[in-house]
Amino acid sequence: MLSWIGWLATAVFAASYLCKQPAALRRVQAAAALLWVVYGGLIHAAPVVVANLIVAGMALFSSLGASRVLRGSGAEEALSGSFPPPSPTRRSADRPG
Repeated sequence: MLSWIGWLATAVFAASYLCKQPAALRRVQAAAALLWVVYGGLIHAAPVVVANLIVAGMALFSSLGASRVLRGSGAEEALSGSFPPPSPTRRSADRPG
């Protein structure tokens, strides 16, 4: 009876690889991990619960919260490979004075 939740979690996780956008992939993986948390709780398997809480949290953070947390800190540019950001240069004709 409980095994259908595990199978559903497996199917959702496998389907996540069909997502075209990385953020969507992570959100679907987070949903699958939450299904695994429910399954792990029902079968009283603490390692399944803890591991998938971590996975769901990281997937949600990376798809929803990472850009908000990193925005403006310079870390977003570092992660995208364009760090350090180019410094603005002014020609002498553009300088006041």
